[in-house]
Amino acid sequence: MQEKEEFVELKFRLFDGSEVGPFRYSVASTVAQLKDRIVAEWPQDTKPAPKAANDVKIISAGKFLENGKTIGQCRTPFDELHKGVFTMHALVQPSISKTKTAKKIDESEKKSICSCSIL
Repeated sequence: MQEKEEFVELKFRLFDGSEVGPFRYSVASTVAQLKDRIVAEWPQDTKPAPKAANDVKIISAGKFLENGKTIGQCRTPFDELHKGVFTMHALVQPSISKTKTAKKIDESEKKSICSCSIL
């Protein structure tokens, strides 16, 4: 006997109050898949816009969701509300590139000059 696959409807509220979705997902879908869909559906006129899925952070029930977890693993206390649309928050937090980080370290080393005198 086959188990019936469970689905949930999710929409994502952006920082400016606009929304992406609702979309129907299997509870076996990963958070990374949600982020890919958010990037693909992101409103063109909303800035800042994510360049990649890693630039998106999803918050549900006050917690950041991890990429490798499934929707089923990230369930909130609202599990009993199988009917209806769940709203999660989506933020843009661009990844800091390694070159920018290295550049900042080099610049900070140049700026700090010791002017100590030993007599």
